[in-house]
Amino acid sequence: MARYTDSVCKLCRRERQKLFLKGQKCFTEKCPIESKNYPPGEHGLGRRAKVSEYGIQLREKQKIKRMYGLLESQFKNYFTKANKQKGRTGENLIKLLESRFDNVVYRLGFAASRNQARQLIRHRHFMINDRLVDIPSYVLSAGDVIKVREKSKKLDAIHNALKRVKDNTYAWLTVDKANLAGTFVQIPERADVPLNANEQLVVELYSK
Repeated sequence: MARYTDSVCKLCRRERQKLFLKGQKCFTEKCPIESKNYPPGEHGLGRRAKVSEYGIQLREKQKIKRMYGLLESQFKNYFTKANKQKGRTGENLIKLLESRFDNVVYRLGFAASRNQARQLIRHRHFMINDRLVDIPSYVLSAGDVIKVREKSKKLDAIHNALKRVKDNTYAWLTVDKANLAGTFVQIPERADVPLNANEQLVVELYSK
């Protein structure tokens, strides 16, 4: 599958805000957005043209897509599913994205970024309800228990990531640091998700 291979810091600069794609670096002064808060490229510091309504909607879609590390086709599939569900499509979209296995591993603190979470999952370091799952896009259900495999409990990557996490950071998750386990208690409400984005603009974009 195709995957973005250039510097992820350029993506943050393009959206002019932190997307938290680089793990610990995002929380230090080494984060490029701290000193280069303008789009990459030779015209990044130049005079910016007025952005159209479509352009604003597109940037919001790109921002959310990049935060969760998805390809365009993947993101569109999630939107289609969200649109078929009852309720507000934008909120349904965020709920689906937050229920992804790689996102939950990241939110629990077992990975420093969603990208690292995907790598750890593919390398078969996690279990769901005592069953090995190596599919980052697996969608969790309320009550699912995520555990680090016994043979993976000494991984430095997991322990280093956990150092930045406070207990019970998110209302829809519980974390047991001692046993390297966590529970996806429930699908989160949109108001509880710390996401600096306007998903309604995505709905408007795809509704054109």
